[in-house]
Amino acid sequence: MWFLFAILSALFAALTSILAKIGIEGVNSNLATAIRTVVVVFMSWGMVLLTNTQSGIMEISKKNWVFLILSGLATGASWLCYYRALQIGEASKVVPVDKLSVVITLVLAFIFLHETFTAKSLIGCFLIGAGTLCMVL
Repeated sequence: MWFLFAILSALFAALTSILAKIGIEGVNSNLATAIRTVVVVFMSWGMVLLTNTQSGIMEISKKNWVFLILSGLATGASWLCYYRALQIGEASKVVPVDKLSVVITLVLAFIFLHETFTAKSLIGCFLIGAGTLCMVL
């Protein structure tokens, strides 16, 4: 089931890039990011209310709060940078560079989460990096 959601995530991320590139034309990238964020907030809280999971907020530990807030700050910084890059660059070049986050995530997961690197993941990192270079240069 996780794979289905991952595929849907990739599909929606692709749509996000195309729709954003069209939507930010003539709009300040920071303002565009703020508008997008408001939509995401409403969608997220809509799902929480729809699934009746809002009562779980009281059960979140202090550690979880800290890391969720840090994750939100990282997301915000990523979105601000992504929208600015999309505004001044070509989507076909910005998106592959943005997807280097896959390689960076694998390295950070190895360092901080003690996940293992396998031959497949190392080859995958190399191919993503090489593919990104081919698409950008």
